[in-house]
Amino acid sequence: MSSKINKGIILINLGSPASTKVSDVRKYLNQFLMDERVIDKPWLLRALLVRGIIVPFRAPKSAEAYEKIWIKEGSPLIVYTEQLRDVLEQKIEYPVEVCMRYGNPTPQEAFNALLKRNPSIKEVVVLPLYPHYAVSSYETAVEWVKEFYRKRKYPFELSFIAPFYNDAYYIKALSESIRPYLSTSYDQLLFSYHGIPERHIRKSDVTGCHCLQTENCCEVESPAHQYCYRHQVRVTTKLVTEQLNIPPGKYAISFQSRLGKGWLTPFTDFRLKELPAEGVKNLLIICPAFVSDCLETLEEIAMRGKEIFLEAGGESFTMIPCLNTYPLWIEAIERYISAKEKES
Repeated sequence: MSSKINKGIILINLGSPASTKVSDVRKYLNQFLMDERVIDKPWLLRALLVRGIIVPFRAPKSAEAYEKIWIKEGSPLIVYTEQLRDVLEQKIEYPVEVCMRYGNPTPQEAFNALLKRNPSIKEVVVLPLYPHYAVSSYETAVEWVKEFYRKRKYPFELSFIAPFYNDAYYIKALSESIRPYLSTSYDQLLFSYHGIPERHIRKSDVTGCHCLQTENCCEVESPAHQYCYRHQVRVTTKLVTEQLNIPPGKYAISFQSRLGKGWLTPFTDFRLKELPAEGVKNLLIICPAFVSDCLETLEEIAMRGKEIFLEAGGESFTMIPCLNTYPLWIEAIERYISAKEKES
C-alpha cells in the first residue's frame, strides 16, 4: 500500500443538537456554552450563567429555531458537512471522516472510523471548517481534537490545516459563489460574520499591545494578525470585493450572533433595521465565517434577518448560500490536502 493511502482526513465543524427536542438542544447548549473558550469566565461563574440563566431560557427558543430549518435527513450543518465529506472522498485517494466540536460524532469516533477502514494509517490531517482564527471556533476545535488524541496511543501522527481566510483558492471559491448574484440590481452586499467578544481579540494578541489598542490596528502590519479574527475577516472581505470589482460604497461588514455586551460591532440585526432608511432597499447578504449552512445562516439571517429588513422598509433581501459542496470549494480543500502532503 502506498504511503499516500496511509493517510486519513478529518473535517471538523461546529456541531448540532441530536434533534429539535428541547432536552437535546439543552444538552447541546450546555456543552457549547460551558466551553471555556466560548465563555471565558471562571468555571463556577460560567456554570451559574450557563446552567442557571442562559440555557433554561434559551433552549426552548433555540429548539423552535432548529425546527424551522431541520430537514428530513437531520440537522442541515451535519448533513452538509457529511455531503462535503462524500464529495471530497470521490476526489482524493484518502479516506475522509467527519467529527464535531459539540455533539456527535466525536473526534474519537472519527479516529476509530479511519483506523477501521485502514489500520495502516500513519498520518491524519484535520481541517477545521473555519476560515478565520478565533479562540471560540478554530482554536477550540483544534484543542478538542488534540484532547482525544492525547488520551490514547494512536498509531498515527496528527496535523492541522491552518485558517485559510486569505488563501487564493478559498477567495476564488467564495467570490465565484457570489458572482451570479451581482447580475441583479442590488444596493449593497453585506458580509455578516459571526461575532465574538472584543476581549477575545485582545486575549489573542501575541504582542499584548496592538489589537483594539492601536489606531487602525487591522491595517497596521503586526504579528498579532495571525490570531486576530477582526483583521482576518476584513482581509477576506477586501480580497473578495477586489476580485469581484465591487466598489467601497457597495459593500459593508457586520457581526451577528452576539451573546452579551462588548462584542464586535456593527451588529447585523441593527444594520438590517437601519439600512432601508439609508437608501439600501435591495440587499445581498452572505455569511463567510460559515462554510456550511446552519442555524445562524438559515434561521438567524435568511428568516429573522429578512423579516427585520423588510419590516424596516427594505424591498428585496437575498441570502447567498454558504459554500457547502460548491465545486471550487472542493477544489480548494484538495489543494490544502495536497500542500500538507508536500510538507510531510
